[in-house]
Amino acid sequence: MSQEYDLIVLGGGPAGMASAIYGSRSRLNTLVLEAKRKTGGQPATYHDMENYPGVPETTASELMQNFRTHAEKFGTEFKRGEVAELKVNGLNKIVETKKGEEYTAKSVIIATGAEPRKLGVKGEEEFKGKGVSYCATCDADIFTDLDVVVVGNGNSAVEESIYLSKFVNKITMIVIHDEGVMDAEKILQEKAMENEKIEFVWNSVVEEVKGDGLVENAVVKNIKNGKTKELDCSGVFFFVGRVPSTDFLENTVELTEHGYVKTNKQMETNQPGVYAVGDVRNKVVRQVITAAGDGAAAAVMAQGYIEEEEYWQNHVVNSDKPAFVAFWSVTDQDSMDLVSELEAMELEDKGYKFLKIDTYKNRLISDRYDIEEIPTVLKLESGEVSSKLVNPAKKEIMEII
Repeated sequence: MSQEYDLIVLGGGPAGMASAIYGSRSRLNTLVLEAKRKTGGQPATYHDMENYPGVPETTASELMQNFRTHAEKFGTEFKRGEVAELKVNGLNKIVETKKGEEYTAKSVIIATGAEPRKLGVKGEEEFKGKGVSYCATCDADIFTDLDVVVVGNGNSAVEESIYLSKFVNKITMIVIHDEGVMDAEKILQEKAMENEKIEFVWNSVVEEVKGDGLVENAVVKNIKNGKTKELDCSGVFFFVGRVPSTDFLENTVELTEHGYVKTNKQMETNQPGVYAVGDVRNKVVRQVITAAGDGAAAAVMAQGYIEEEEYWQNHVVNSDKPAFVAFWSVTDQDSMDLVSELEAMELEDKGYKFLKIDTYKNRLISDRYDIEEIPTVLKLESGEVSSKLVNPAKKEIMEII
């Protein structure tokens, strides 16, 4: 049997849990469905957290636990499950997991994040868990007093290298750029350059990971002269970007060529009532603070969508009477005058439902019926448009009555 909610959030990272906090606080019956045993998303695998506003001293895992505690305070329910498919049927959104559980919601927020990108170099898959890692916080203690290689030069690579330096003997960072050029923020670059345990190999890539059962060395190639050399090491950490977790969405929402969910500034996908937030959506800045902002915005939009959609379903689509709907705005005097005229016609006494739709507040309904000018009047029967009048005269209205 399908379990019903107002809002289902797919993913328990900072974007998902911010969505849950705002959704639950708005009295929406909210479920967070998380594939992993531990909530927190990508930050749960990091250690240091220095750039979350208002929290100068904390760890990433502590911050994520506070997110969850905050969501639970307002009644958010958490369940574990990996999504296999999302189906959209009007106001009903159906989430099916790979174990066969089914959940129904009026609105869904996709916050499934991204997974570490794999380079596909020889030996990478073979030595995964045997010296190849994508998470310093998870595996740093395994390499205590040993030498490791880090592949990458962005924020994550540098932050994780600095954290690794607390455990390992030496870190060799393989950087594809010219000497001194890195993609990480300047403050992180400076920290890495000053760290006595971190060395750099410039203009280079890892071609192969080798070993006998466990990692023993990495084959590094200089991209300018083509020469290769082997670096002795006990581990190789890859931090070369991430891939969005959107396989289950290919037939549901619109994706970019790289698999990210396309959204507008309101976090809306091409499916009404379905939103995407955080690293899973097509955006420029991917940080905990921007993910949380996405989540808050999407939850507010979801609440408005649910209220608007339920009102429309109850008063128009499922009404036993035909409906007259006037689209208006407080900034347009003609539309306000028309609404006054319609109210004076006492349409309810003539067997009609009469509704006023403010195009600013009820944007989804306005967009659905392609309302480009106001005032516009729709006559609907059994939920279907039978007449549409733009800036009508009283005589035109009387004719369709």
